[in-house]
Amino acid sequence: MLQRLTLLFPLWMILAGALALSSPEWLLPLNQGPVVVLILAFVMLCMGLTLTFDDFRRIARMPSVVAMGFAAQYSIMPLLAWGIATGLDLPVHFAVGLILVGCCPGGTASNLVSYIAKADVALSVVMTVCSTLAAVILTPLLTQLFAGALVPVDTWMLFKQTLQVVILPVVLGVLLNRWVPQLVQRVMPVAPLLSVLGVCVICAVVFAANAETILTHGGELILAVALLHGGGFLIGYQLARILGCQTQSARTISIEVGMQNSGLAIVLAKQAFPLLPLAPVVGAISVLMHSLIGSSLAALWRVRLSQR
Repeated sequence: MLQRLTLLFPLWMILAGALALSSPEWLLPLNQGPVVVLILAFVMLCMGLTLTFDDFRRIARMPSVVAMGFAAQYSIMPLLAWGIATGLDLPVHFAVGLILVGCCPGGTASNLVSYIAKADVALSVVMTVCSTLAAVILTPLLTQLFAGALVPVDTWMLFKQTLQVVILPVVLGVLLNRWVPQLVQRVMPVAPLLSVLGVCVICAVVFAANAETILTHGGELILAVALLHGGGFLIGYQLARILGCQTQSARTISIEVGMQNSGLAIVLAKQAFPLLPLAPVVGAISVLMHSLIGSSLAALWRVRLSQR
């Protein structure tokens, strides 16, 4: 039952967004203080609990595929985000939010979607870990590169925030898995569902705080975010196939490239760009969009495999 509830991630996201837009006053208190940051740190801790040192050893066994996916993650998405923001002539706050989403690492939900799609889950985990660990350096630098012309970017603030809400919780989760494996095994059945619900709460809080803006500019934002993630899935898959990857690995790379850690983008936008209060809205819509596209694509691939 827990697994089935977790697989309904897109549904929970839609319901959370609908609730936030229809009754924002229920969620506005959560927008104060460090609540959103703490929830994301908890989500990343749950991700860390799923990892062992053996997962990191897998990197040595598949270096070329991991390197290919890693390079695709941090080249396709930032460039695509910048190109879409420029091409659609988005307002600065939305452009910065979109670029920040594109510069973030692979999303934690990508492992779940890889499982649904019957892709290479081990490869997905390794790629997510690699991009997440590298985010502490690459996300601030790439954001500076692509958004620096639009607005001053506090690279040091981005670095500190990424370290605090991503790297430290993941490392703690891995160490707990090593030190107290019995306790972790008891928690693991419910950890994925709690992670999904945590991301839904983060997005709902942002939706509630910016309900009027989302209802006014929803079409423009949905178009931009759909182009970003749709392009990421498509280009990631085609590039992997062109470079000689097998179908299963190509699907995994596609999922990793197309799905971003948009929860991190929300937190970073709130912390690093206080003068752009609408920037986090893009991250919230991004979570919904990449979850819908990713889960739909995964279901299609799974059906195709079952028909063979």
